[in-house]
Amino acid sequence: MAMDSNWSNSCHYDHNVTFFYNLVAKKINVVWTPRDILVIGLGLTVSVIVMLANLMVMVAIFVNRRFHFPIYYLLGNMAAADLFAGIAYANLMLNTGPRTSSLTKEQWYIRGALIDISLTASVANLLAVAMERHQTIFTMQLHSKMTKRRVVLLIIGIWAVGIIMGLVPSLFWNCECDLSDCSTVAPLYSRRFLIFWAVLNLLTFFIMMAMYTRIFIYVRYQSQLASQHTSEMWHSQAVINLMKIISIVLGAFVICWTPGLVTLLLDGLLGAASHANDYEKYCLVFAECNSLVNPIIYSLRDDEMRRTFKCILCCLCGRGADPQRDAPSLEIDSPLPEEGRRKSEDQALCLDTDNKEDSWTVPGV
Repeated sequence: MAMDSNWSNSCHYDHNVTFFYNLVAKKINVVWTPRDILVIGLGLTVSVIVMLANLMVMVAIFVNRRFHFPIYYLLGNMAAADLFAGIAYANLMLNTGPRTSSLTKEQWYIRGALIDISLTASVANLLAVAMERHQTIFTMQLHSKMTKRRVVLLIIGIWAVGIIMGLVPSLFWNCECDLSDCSTVAPLYSRRFLIFWAVLNLLTFFIMMAMYTRIFIYVRYQSQLASQHTSEMWHSQAVINLMKIISIVLGAFVICWTPGLVTLLLDGLLGAASHANDYEKYCLVFAECNSLVNPIIYSLRDDEMRRTFKCILCCLCGRGADPQRDAPSLEIDSPLPEEGRRKSEDQALCLDTDNKEDSWTVPGV
């Protein structure tokens, strides 16, 4: 018994990935099965769609000056995290099944780190959005007066936290020196790390939901007061519309990622008794679908974003190759009648990418 205990607590850096999979009885297919090929084909297809859709969101926020505010830059960074999630999932699809046994430990850790980084960046970004909304709503502003420099530093900080959390398991918090602590879902990860990571993310979810609940109660109260003053109606409605979009994004994220996080938590607490391997792949696919949901939410809920998407697609198809001949160059926020202005903006949007504002100001409506 003493020898077994010493062997279990000694470090096993010389063992390969297959050794750890066999240790926790997680099967690695020897040959490609029809099911593997189907899963990989669908997974890669979803990944490509996810990357293209979120790239369009990022381009839309860049080209439309109406989106040049801290909240939209953070939503753009959210799209970047979703795009990165598509890359991470594609990498997972290309390095799964029989290829798992051929991975070095460094390659296996990188495969897992990409998923960790994308989730951590998304959670940190949503928390930053919640804090930004909390600050602006309670100071009666539509958009934050945060400087561009601070927004850039915040975005850099979000990705720095994501990278650190992605590197933690490979650097020191793994089970190579404690085989009894190996996870059944991620055989080289420490079960204690999975508990920490899952609890941290779930706790962040609850904090954000509490913040948005408080914001909604306050916004509803202010809307009732504003209904008596026509001059305040636009501001109140704009706040509500933006809050609805952000809340739906948060809700979709929580719904898609919670099953996976609960699975990791159960695996960390119960180990093999949790039978997490029976459903962890389905949870991962469900989580990946979240990266495709956000562009759909923007398209359905935000008229301005939808019109910008339409303009981008028209430009890509060649219809906007020479828009100077079809419409005059217009400022995005020119005071035209509403319907006519929207038609003109659709035509002129692609022309208006060079005029960058130096300060955060609310565009005319």
